[in-house]
This record gives sequence, C-alpha cells and structure tokens, in this order.
Amino acid sequence: MDMLAPSPDDTRWQAVLERKPDPGFLYAVTTQGVYCRPGCPSRPPLRRNARFYADAAEAEAAGFRACKRCDPKGERAAMQREGVEAAVRMIETEEAIPSLEALAKRAGYARHHFLRLFKEITGVTPRSYAESVRGRRLSAALAGGERVADAVAGAGFGSESRVYETPGRHLGMTPGAARRGGLGETIRIARADSAMGPLLVGATSAGVCFIGFAEDFAALEGDLRHRFPAAVVEDAPDGLAATMRAVIEFIEEPRAALALPLDLRGTAFQRRVWEALQAIPFGETRSYSELASEMDMPRATRAVARACAQNHVSLAVPCHRVVGRDGSLTGYRWGLARKKRLLERESAGRESPP
Repeated sequence: MDMLAPSPDDTRWQAVLERKPDPGFLYAVTTQGVYCRPGCPSRPPLRRNARFYADAAEAEAAGFRACKRCDPKGERAAMQREGVEAAVRMIETEEAIPSLEALAKRAGYARHHFLRLFKEITGVTPRSYAESVRGRRLSAALAGGERVADAVAGAGFGSESRVYETPGRHLGMTPGAARRGGLGETIRIARADSAMGPLLVGATSAGVCFIGFAEDFAALEGDLRHRFPAAVVEDAPDGLAATMRAVIEFIEEPRAALALPLDLRGTAFQRRVWEALQAIPFGETRSYSELASEMDMPRATRAVARACAQNHVSLAVPCHRVVGRDGSLTGYRWGLARKKRLLERESAGRESPP
C-alpha cells in the first residue's frame, strides 16, 4: 500500500522542528497566545497546540500577538536596520574611520549590541565595512589615473604599506595593478557556440577570470575588457580548448559541479560568498536568506545578494542555484529562462549520475 503524502500542516510542522529560517508561513501557539517565525529560538510547542497562518494579518485576526523573541512582523528588525544604515552613512561620509563608540551612538545602541547587529545585517564588522569604503575610494582614484601614493593618501589609508600588507584585500589586486587596469597582464580568451548561446571564457595565468554567455561576442568581450582595460587580451582557442570543452559539456548535460582553476578577484566578503555558492551541492538550490544563514550571517541577506550579482565566473561559481524564498526564480544576468534550464538539467543530472 502506498504511504499517504504528508499534509501541508505536517510539512509546516516539520519546518518548525527544523527551525527553517524563512519557509513562507507563521505558526501560533494556542497556550501562549503568540505567533512566531518557524526559526524562532523558543522551544517548539506541542504539536496539538500549534496553528499555522500565511502571514501576520491572518494570525492577528485569529487573536494572536507577535512574539517578542523572533519579531515575526519585522518591526524590531526594521528599527535595527535603520540604526545600522545610519552608521553606514556615517562611515561613507567621514574621511577617517569612525570609532566603534561613535558608530554605536549614531545607531542608538550599546557598543557590543551594535557590533553584533552590524555584522548580522551587513555581513562584516564596522571596521571591515569602513575598509571596503576606503577600498572603493582608492579604486576610483586609481581608475582616474592618480598616482598610487596620492590615491592611497586620499582614500584615508595613511601609507602605502597599509594597502600592500595584505595584497588584494582591498581591491582584489595590488594598487599598481588596479591603476594600470591590468597593464602587464595577459588574458587569454576563447569563443564558442553553446546550448545557451554565444560563450566566452577568459583566463589569466592564475585561472579562469570570466565566463559569460547568451550575449553577442562583442558584448561579452567588452565586459571582460571593462574590468581589465589595459590588459593584453589575446585569442587562445587551443590553449583554452580543455576549459571550453568542460564548460560546454556542463551546459549541455551537467553531471557534477563545474570544477575549474579560478582567478577570483573581489573583497574578502565577496570571496566568502562565492565560496558559499560553490559549496551548494550539485542539483540543489538555496534562497538568499538560507545562504546567509549557512554563512552564519542570517541578517546579511542583502549583502549576500549583492555579492552574488558581482560574480564574474558564472557556472563555476553557481549563482544560478540561488532562488527566491518560495522557490521562484530570481534575477539572473543571463536570463531567467536560461537559469530555469540550468537548474532543470542539474536536477536531472543529480538523479541520473554518470
């Protein structure tokens, strides 16, 4: 005899027990008169005392009030975000890095509480965020042709040694390389037609630095050259034949993750997000909030989403595996139809391993 499929409430109850962060419903506890998010840190109620609702309005219409611990209406979270955004504006406008005490005062929270909130919401510490702001200023100055020493001083670093002590931390490359726009570097490229349309792969001596498709070759190459305006870009179809073959085979019939040597250039936080994307198992998906939670930054969803959008190595860093919290497809540079096709093929490949 076939087993009966679980009811919707059984599925929701399992999500409550697993404390899933954002499955798209709320639950109420009849003995306490409150409603919560499924990820609420409170002890789960007895099954017979749980009720399920689509949203806060429905739960309140049934006579329940919002839980103060998990903030299901998001009111406390909105206030906290406003405080952190005020601190961010202070960092963005101040020439020097503001002290933690000054930032906490601007946000309206105690020092240690503010530090925890800032990291939860932005994904980084206030110090790291401020350093990224200085990195943007430095990058803009170098792109404008300023001397390295002048750009470093103008960005607020104080001395060049502060930038060079951790190569690539602020710019994803050294200041000299950023100012030169890739001058002195050679990027090999190869073109091919694929099941997803025109495909272009670019690689430095360190690894693949660009994978783009679904646009004409001129647009794809223009994207790469925009990142490395002074680099030597040369056709190397033979040298990249194996890499191109691996990408084409993955597009046509993915059977496992696309494993290639990569040259990933970004901030420390961006690289952390890209590594988390690579850790999503083949054939599976994550929502932005789930990805942020897996990185132990459950409130940094927006920052995680921005880092996903800044990925230049599509497929190898699988940003297509990130979907909406309800499973719906979200924005994808190469088009939602192609994203859907990739996910369907990966799902089929997982069910039929080689």
